[in-house]
Amino acid sequence: MTDAISPEIFRHLVDLAALELSESEGEYLRGQLNSQLKAVHELASIDAPADTPITTHGVPYSADTTPPPRADGVHHCEAADDILAQAPQLEGRYLVVPDIPHTDLA
Repeated sequence: MTDAISPEIFRHLVDLAALELSESEGEYLRGQLNSQLKAVHELASIDAPADTPITTHGVPYSADTTPPPRADGVHHCEAADDILAQAPQLEGRYLVVPDIPHTDLA
């Protein structure tokens, strides 16, 4: 099987992603991506009946082996004030998170 991602396609993808890769980094990454695609093609070639339930691919999860979901509940946290006291900035009892600067891609 030939490589699905040729050097030309890979360079185009690198340009689209605005990545800066050395030649050796690029060739390594292209090889890794092609190896992953080969593995996907091998998995896709496995003949699995169309009516096989999705949860039986791999580990079966039946009602007998799966514990029931735990009930949702509100629990008071004794250390809440101690935890909030460690925050660099609060507004009321809410943590203030600084804005993440961004730039427009041209």
